[in-house]
Amino acid sequence: MAESSRKIPSIDALLLREMLIAGASLLEKSREAVDALNVFPVPDGDTGTNMSLTIMAAVREVNGHEINSAGEVAESIAKGTLRGARGNSGVILSQLFRGFARGVDRAQTLDARTFAKGLKAGVETAYKAVMKPKEGTILTVARVIADEAARQAEREPDDLSALFNVMLVQGEIILRKTPDMLPVLKQAGVVDAGGRGLLLIYTGMSSALNGTPVEAPTGMGHSDGQAVFFDDHDAIEDIKYAYCTEFFIQRLSDTATEEDIALFRRKLNRIGDCVLVVGDISLVKVHVHTNDPGKALQAGLLLGELTGLKIENMMEQRRERAARQAAESAKERPYGVVAVSQGEGFSRIFKDLNVLNIVEGGQTMNPSIEDLTHAIDSTPAKTVFVLPNNGNIILAAEQACKVTKRQARVIPTKNVPMGIAAAMVFQENADPDANLSRMREAAERVTTGMVTRAVRDSQFEELTIHEGDVIGLCNGRISCVGPTESSVSLELLELLKPGSDSLITLYFGEGATKRDAQSLLDEINKRYPDCDAEMHEGGQALYPFIIALE
Repeated sequence: MAESSRKIPSIDALLLREMLIAGASLLEKSREAVDALNVFPVPDGDTGTNMSLTIMAAVREVNGHEINSAGEVAESIAKGTLRGARGNSGVILSQLFRGFARGVDRAQTLDARTFAKGLKAGVETAYKAVMKPKEGTILTVARVIADEAARQAEREPDDLSALFNVMLVQGEIILRKTPDMLPVLKQAGVVDAGGRGLLLIYTGMSSALNGTPVEAPTGMGHSDGQAVFFDDHDAIEDIKYAYCTEFFIQRLSDTATEEDIALFRRKLNRIGDCVLVVGDISLVKVHVHTNDPGKALQAGLLLGELTGLKIENMMEQRRERAARQAAESAKERPYGVVAVSQGEGFSRIFKDLNVLNIVEGGQTMNPSIEDLTHAIDSTPAKTVFVLPNNGNIILAAEQACKVTKRQARVIPTKNVPMGIAAAMVFQENADPDANLSRMREAAERVTTGMVTRAVRDSQFEELTIHEGDVIGLCNGRISCVGPTESSVSLELLELLKPGSDSLITLYFGEGATKRDAQSLLDEINKRYPDCDAEMHEGGQALYPFIIALE
């Protein structure tokens, strides 16, 4: 990477915001390519998507507030990523930014030493958040980048452009070494997806710092979708501007220019916040929170015709929500359960087991920390047990339990059958420790087989896998390959080793019909006549059959 020809001594609030937006934009453009770096050929590799959604939450947070210093921007980034963090990669990213904000300590501007100090603090915070950190992951990439940045900052404390050049060069070097640290990466022939995502963010930030175009690295690919703006009124702590105002400006006057649109954007920033003005002289989309919607509309009329007007009173929405919450609190129970579910059938099962709150998500879309926190907060119980039901959601659930207003505990269930087993033994009258112990033990007694199709060619240990092959995962590990879902399911069940008194539960989802499931269940009963076998519709995506053994 070529070094910039000019020295950049410091980063102010506006520049840091532009750098964040550029980093988020580059990751969004490349998220599908990052998803494809998943080490297993299963169809739910979503590291790029999770990291992109996480950092886009930071963009919304920063754009929704007045900013006076770079340190305040860093705090908003930390707050936004924590709320929006999804999956293990998203949670780790949120912790990197959380530590960064602490490290820069509300500084007005950031020089090279302060920026490097923030990176170092971010790495320390992220490592503490992971119970058993592994080298060869995003943590390794972040640590090496932070170490090299610290050394560079001492060499050239007045040049942030040189600092980022070193960060990117050394980051790429360590990223290419990740397969040597994790055998699963080497076997799959990929670098660590989380590390690649982090390096993309830093690459985008460097482009904004140096005033160069933000472009995806060669060979990374990109998605054509644009980042979506989400306006979450519930996430606003103190409502300074009451009216959420949205409209389009069409048929702009013949004399209108891009500069007029920029001037209009500046006017909105003077009368409100959460300003979004996107488009060109053919059509402009407008969003603003303001106490004077009329002024926003009048300013828009100077440019062209208005359409699609929508004005919402956020204060009234908050009063109505507070009244609902007060009514729910009056019916509060001692204990309750929140479960993450990945299909309508599974959701019905959880409801039948008296789970009070269900969060939609799982293999294809991990819920964010904010989603989980909201579910916990809205559960009418003094103590809430959380069933993440996915190994990639456990870390987010643990973080949600730290920020919720309620007492909350995580049962580390790695799949839905484990969650169902835990929910079945929950007792409303038992004390929290007893319930925690019972639910953990019940979940750990479950062994699980999952059937899906490979999304790419791969070699896993002695198994040669081709795109489209049916593969079976035994307790999360690829264990068999075969021609059909039924044959692989039966091979998986053999690997699970049912005992004479085992309970075998077959859950069928998308890609399998009830008739398919019944035919497979009949074969299971024939092969294991001493076991109890039953089937249920799970409705899960990507995995036609999930088999639970207890």
